[in-house]
Amino acid sequence: MAISRNQLVKELEPGLNALFGLEYNRYENQHEEIFTKETSDRAFEEEVMLSGFANAAVKPEGSAVVFDNAQETYTARYQHETVALAFAITEEAIEDNLYDRLSSRYTKALARSMANTKQVKAANILNRAFNSSFAGGDGKELCATDHPTIFGTERNELSTAADLSETSIEQSLIDINAFTDERGLKVAARGVKLIIPSELQFTAERILNSANRVGTADNDLNAMKSMGMIPQGYAVNNYLTDTDAFFILTDVPNGMKYFERSPIKTSMEGDFDTGNVRYKARERYSFGFSDFRGIFGSPGA
Repeated sequence: MAISRNQLVKELEPGLNALFGLEYNRYENQHEEIFTKETSDRAFEEEVMLSGFANAAVKPEGSAVVFDNAQETYTARYQHETVALAFAITEEAIEDNLYDRLSSRYTKALARSMANTKQVKAANILNRAFNSSFAGGDGKELCATDHPTIFGTERNELSTAADLSETSIEQSLIDINAFTDERGLKVAARGVKLIIPSELQFTAERILNSANRVGTADNDLNAMKSMGMIPQGYAVNNYLTDTDAFFILTDVPNGMKYFERSPIKTSMEGDFDTGNVRYKARERYSFGFSDFRGIFGSPGA
């Protein structure tokens, strides 16, 4: 349906001082704090997890060497979605100069809607991180205590759910340091950035940046700050829906990913039959994860 003069009646009246409601500030590109961007030229992308080898065996003198087999363990799939939105203005509204007044405002509103949709889709990967209905390539949700491996299981979630605190962050970092690969070999991993909802930003600031320990009468050193743990600090994501869940990004590669199939494009055209002017924005992308070791989380207590 096109925007008509009936919907913009005040625009036709003299003495109009201001239009409002279309030009709010917006949270910009918060997904970039979480996801590594890659480009795609296909309808979907797949990434295959490969197992390495187990520990080498001792070879007794004169005996044959032991052979090991590497194998594919699971495939992560990124199915790109097309996201688009449009609006139209009637020929009569254009004749009465409403298009000149409103076109820039409505194109800004269109851009805001497209940007907001992208942030919601990105945050949903974390909002569903503890939901078994949204499984990754290994058949488990993003954050789980029992990701299957050839060696056994691996976890990237606290064994006992906990709220954000000095203790829960320290335990998360210890657990990240204990990561193993598909064959049970140690992975040199560390936490690099804390991702939190806006409700936890004050708690995170006190925990990470206070010179001394938070909430104690002792003059103990803040070990996380003095040791340079979580070197990239914390990032607030305003689209996270769980007010007490938190996540720690790790330096394990091929974790959280964003594939851009087609960057945002805008187009404008006139409709011959109606005379309406139509404006459209469109882009294609996908968010997801390959190696679950790229993130560690807790749903809160």
